[in-house]
Amino acid sequence: MVWHGIMEYFSRGDTIMKKAIAEFIGTFALVLVGCGAAVIGGLGSEPIAIEIFGVAAAFGLTVVAMAYGIGQVSGCHINPAVSLGVLAAGRMTTSDFITYVIAQVLGAIAGAVVLYLVLSGKASGWTGSLAQNGWGPGYLGEYNLASAFIYEVIGTFLFLVCILGVTQRGAPVGLAGLAIGLTLIAIHLWGLNITGTSLNPARSLGPALIGAATNPTALGQVWLFILAPLIGAGAAGYLFKSGILAADEVVPERGGQKSDVPPAAAAPRKRR
Repeated sequence: MVWHGIMEYFSRGDTIMKKAIAEFIGTFALVLVGCGAAVIGGLGSEPIAIEIFGVAAAFGLTVVAMAYGIGQVSGCHINPAVSLGVLAAGRMTTSDFITYVIAQVLGAIAGAVVLYLVLSGKASGWTGSLAQNGWGPGYLGEYNLASAFIYEVIGTFLFLVCILGVTQRGAPVGLAGLAIGLTLIAIHLWGLNITGTSLNPARSLGPALIGAATNPTALGQVWLFILAPLIGAGAAGYLFKSGILAADEVVPERGGQKSDVPPAAAAPRKRR
């Protein structure tokens, strides 16, 4: 009886709780699969090309899967930077933005916890890495702070240009989720060796918090992976809100019965 009542509640309309649960699950999957591929797949201190492609594909394909899986519920942001870009573009409310970010951070932490539990069961032990992002001596390509900051800002900006662009009317609707995932793969291929590629404050914060005991440096550097993606996303959102990159026709609000917005990482609303 209780279970039936719960299911009936969530079957009604497009509630904020449904969106939050979708965002939690999507971000959980992104951290677990993406970061898990980096650690379990053996991404070393000097990763070779095939390792980089594998990790990039894990993140990108997870986004594709979640875009089509939960896109019609929440828009599949699974990233506070994406939510900020959508907010800046005028496609979601501030209250929804706050709810999304909380769900995303909690999902990322949960994904990092599960990954930690899985890795701790390895008989030969493991380094304690949860694929935390970073920069500087001893981290992947050993790029400096400036290189890391520039990459994260520009990479997130380009990612949001794709996301906000393919969720406009007139874009190839059936391929939106695929376009977003492939863009994420391409950006990973460009800069995975620079910072481990974040573009996502939640993706960085979850592993940094859970792995702080074995890698306190990552937690100390996490500010960059919060600030830089938000700057890049905000800039992209402004270009769409101002009309510079906006299509001529507005996009219908996601979740409405007559919406033909593709399942992709955005939750657009009509511009006023």
